[in-house]
Amino acid sequence: MPENFGILPDGRSAQIYTISCGSVTAQITNYGAALVRLLVPDKNGTLADVVLGCDDVTGYAEGFSYLGATIGRNANRIKNGCFVLEGKTWSLPTFMGHSLHSGPDCFHRRLWEVESQEENRIAFYLFSPHGDQGFPGNAHVRVTYTLEYPASLTISYDASCDRMTVFNMTNHSYFNLAGHDRPELAMDQTLMLPARHYTHCNHANIPTGKLRKVDGTPLDFRVPKPLGQDIRGFFRGYDHNFEVFCAPCAVLCDPHSGRTMSVTTDCPGIQIYTPGGIRTIGKGGIRYGKYPAVCLETQFWPDAVNHPEWAQPFTKDYHSQTTFQFSW
Repeated sequence: MPENFGILPDGRSAQIYTISCGSVTAQITNYGAALVRLLVPDKNGTLADVVLGCDDVTGYAEGFSYLGATIGRNANRIKNGCFVLEGKTWSLPTFMGHSLHSGPDCFHRRLWEVESQEENRIAFYLFSPHGDQGFPGNAHVRVTYTLEYPASLTISYDASCDRMTVFNMTNHSYFNLAGHDRPELAMDQTLMLPARHYTHCNHANIPTGKLRKVDGTPLDFRVPKPLGQDIRGFFRGYDHNFEVFCAPCAVLCDPHSGRTMSVTTDCPGIQIYTPGGIRTIGKGGIRYGKYPAVCLETQFWPDAVNHPEWAQPFTKDYHSQTTFQFSW
């Protein structure tokens, strides 16, 4: 049964739902179809919540960090907030000149309908009308969270539209495998990315269209290394898109708890993001601050809609899924 998750500024109430399987438990709210808690055991069997979040819906409604959120219709950035589809230019809301996560009325600001729930699975539904966020077409969107034995979380996205549109969805969870309440340990986590290339960006983090080799750069994670080892080479931390060409596409490990998380996806890219500062007060009154976690956002490459040489998110029917596999 759902539990009350607080009241939104417009008077509507949000709910939170619990699913579990084996030794892993997840809680998801229908506000933004956001992952709020993910309880995973460590090497000693002690459970910890490994994703950042808030105690009630107020923090999500007032915050700007996309904590655990479902992002759509398009994740990441679109240059100048516009693209051409079937000969027509479509314009989107912009922030500092570009579209980010589809603008201020992204899917993370919506109350989703719970379509079905089982012990280890929950599916959310959202209708996105023609012109919503500036995108074409009437879209029916579903996101499904599934826990599977022994310890994995799969997030699946399914959508259909009555005309060609953009579908490029992701989950914006911030992972700290030491526990969300241990932000000071987050940069001790080691990351392994087999990626050979990343998409080079300009000062506004918009891709230039060039791929750069990771060789000899702080972006080379082919050999596991602590996130904090080379992070000072970037003013705001990591916020980079890497190619995905194998499985797993990323492995995150916490040396303190022994928790490890492997990421597999059918997406062509993965954005690694370490927040330079989160002002929202976290669960239990925790102040997350600077570099308290890492996002591993699987998606099409940023601004792919304006780079026809890359894999494209233009479609009427969309399916994608990403699995986070835990061990300890």
